[in-house]
Amino acid sequence: MLSYDLNARKNGKESRFIYKYLYECIREDIIKGNLKPDEKLPGKRSLADHLGISVNSVMNAYSLLLTEGFIYSEEKKGYFVQPLNYVTMPKKSQPLIEEDEDLTDPDYLIDFRANRVSLHLFPTTVWGKYMREALALSGDLLFQTIPYKGLYELRQAIANDLLKTRNMQVDPAQIIIGAGTEYLYNRLLVLLKEYGSFASADPGYRRFERIAQNYDVTWKYIPTDESNIRIDELENSGANIVHVSPANLFPVGYAMPIKRRIELFNWVNEKRGRFIIEDDYDSEFRYDSAFIMPLFAEDVSNKVIYMNTFSKTLVPSIRISYMVLPPKLMKKYEENLSFYSCSVSSFEKYALARFISEGHYERHLLKLINYYRKIRQMTLTRFKKSRLSAISKIEEYNAGTHFLIRIRTDKTDAEVKRIGNEKGLHISLYSAYSADQKREKEDECCLVINYAGITEDNIDEVIRRIEDIFL
Repeated sequence: MLSYDLNARKNGKESRFIYKYLYECIREDIIKGNLKPDEKLPGKRSLADHLGISVNSVMNAYSLLLTEGFIYSEEKKGYFVQPLNYVTMPKKSQPLIEEDEDLTDPDYLIDFRANRVSLHLFPTTVWGKYMREALALSGDLLFQTIPYKGLYELRQAIANDLLKTRNMQVDPAQIIIGAGTEYLYNRLLVLLKEYGSFASADPGYRRFERIAQNYDVTWKYIPTDESNIRIDELENSGANIVHVSPANLFPVGYAMPIKRRIELFNWVNEKRGRFIIEDDYDSEFRYDSAFIMPLFAEDVSNKVIYMNTFSKTLVPSIRISYMVLPPKLMKKYEENLSFYSCSVSSFEKYALARFISEGHYERHLLKLINYYRKIRQMTLTRFKKSRLSAISKIEEYNAGTHFLIRIRTDKTDAEVKRIGNEKGLHISLYSAYSADQKREKEDECCLVINYAGITEDNIDEVIRRIEDIFL
């Protein structure tokens, strides 16, 4: 029987949930080989009784291990350890660095583009309070030149949040804040161009490639499967920099299991000058587990660049994103690119720092997750009961704020988009995220349904209009 000291879950100032600590303990035993391949794990109820915790805590821990590929389940038999062949990855001791200073068309009933959010949930009163507080501060604090990495208070708040929520040990000096991921992508392309060509998952987020075209950077598209990006194809591409989304491969929603992560780490460590750009966009929204461990938290070779944004968890108009560079690349950035000024005002950065530090961001995120879980289930149920059910198939992986619906039709994607526009719907097509912009099947249109903009009041009308496109 597995035995762990659950009183040890309080690590420093970080109080962790029991299920999260149990997950970490079992995960560590699998990595170290204490739990053998195909070894059967205790039943949820028996382990809960043994440890003196709730069955739900064990169930949540197992669910997370299952999602990340550390264990597998067999019907009516239970849970077993997934056979894994790799060298144990020790915890990284992060070296410290010396510190130096498209809007929705109002005619649309709904916009299914991925950057839509539920604006009515944003706590405008609290945000306004911190903005007023920023304006009232001494001019010496906020009116002077902004450090090129961004306001230190915000970088410290982000570092604390990353440690608490993602087990990432980050020094604030490693963080660079920018006005949106596009700005940060620009900086990365300049920083990494000398290392060779870039690669990205296909299908996937296309913005990085479009920016790269302006820098005359060679770009490769790498096929994917249900384990995310294919490493054999990446190896054959000749690329040295790869852009991945291990927690949620948009738009399909695949998480990268441990076997594929190991393969990716092996690839990046085979040659000098290789790096991984980890895009953690939308990773906060998971409905079957709390989080997916970032690659950055498991990286022992300082080869992962971590990127995230507040555009989806707050509102798109607050253009604040950030990236975390490994020490070697940060030194290179300081030597060559520190003349670029930070592109976010100190007032907004100060407000966000306070918003995070005072716990409002965590509470707001929890509210968003609960709301999206409700809207997601409601939307899925309505689609399954709609007239489309006979000619469609839904694909969703409990991640992000979207799912796919594949609809059999003789209409082209262009026709679907045009008819959708006429009916007040800004349609998002799966093919738009593919390198060749083509359908996987000629007689099937795949829609990306971003339900963040759907409400209880408009859901029936939205589905009725989608039905009218195809029926």
